[in-house]
Amino acid sequence: MSEAIVPVIYGQPANGVVRITLNRPERKNAQDVALLYGLDAAFQQAAKDAQVKVIILDAAGDTFSSGHDLKGDSGKRPEDFPLVGMWADFGAPGQEGMMAREWEIYLGFCERWRSIPKPTIAQVQGKCIAGGLMLAWVCDLIVAGDSTQFQDPVVAFGMCGSEFFMHPFELGTRRAKDWLFTSDWLSAEEARQIGMVSRVFADGKLSEETQKLAERIALKPGFALKMAKEAINQSQDACGRRTAMLQSFSIHQLCHSHWRNIYGIPVDPSGLPESLRAGIYDYFAGLGKRT
Repeated sequence: MSEAIVPVIYGQPANGVVRITLNRPERKNAQDVALLYGLDAAFQQAAKDAQVKVIILDAAGDTFSSGHDLKGDSGKRPEDFPLVGMWADFGAPGQEGMMAREWEIYLGFCERWRSIPKPTIAQVQGKCIAGGLMLAWVCDLIVAGDSTQFQDPVVAFGMCGSEFFMHPFELGTRRAKDWLFTSDWLSAEEARQIGMVSRVFADGKLSEETQKLAERIALKPGFALKMAKEAINQSQDACGRRTAMLQSFSIHQLCHSHWRNIYGIPVDPSGLPESLRAGIYDYFAGLGKRT
């Protein structure tokens, strides 16, 4: 029987593997704060569970994640949850409040999840867009169905990329520029060829094959898996990933501040879909209020 951590489902561990499922299919698994804190709670539970050696992150419905939920946070705010990082005062004026919010629920969470000392596998189906990339990129392996597509269209909104700026590390420098400048879709097979996706399976076999892969990994000694992950993560950080991430996050905040000065909201509304423009001012105005 599954334990629900709304809106995230924590499965029953078996054969050393647990599944954590994003469970907002009606919103295409768009990320509100409840989903992000629920995911953090689920990852913590898996990290503490001695039965769990490998973690699969999957998603209900036909879309892995459509990114940040720009239609609202379901009435929840970061202030409604126990503070995970050390940045707070999410309603502070100017850019201070938004920077604190994004450090807590985006960059902070992603760095924390990347460092979980157990192998993690993102099982991605359908579409994985913008902020959805962050949830896949924190995982050690990404496996995808053969019809899966990836996209980061945020340059159209006046931003330089998602808050967890792994683009040049995942795609390579020139491909990352091409991808961001054009906002083109990237197929699962293209993503595999450039090394962003580990394996591509037939859509109908995705869950089954991911489970087999996870159970195969779980046969290895747990401490060796932890140390192999740590060695590779440290190697990537020694090449400058962490420093580049912090610099990119600062540039991201500059973009927000720029558009706030011009439009009064932290994105360029002219680049947003028509369906989002009407409520976007109200949404961002709500983020800037102290409780």
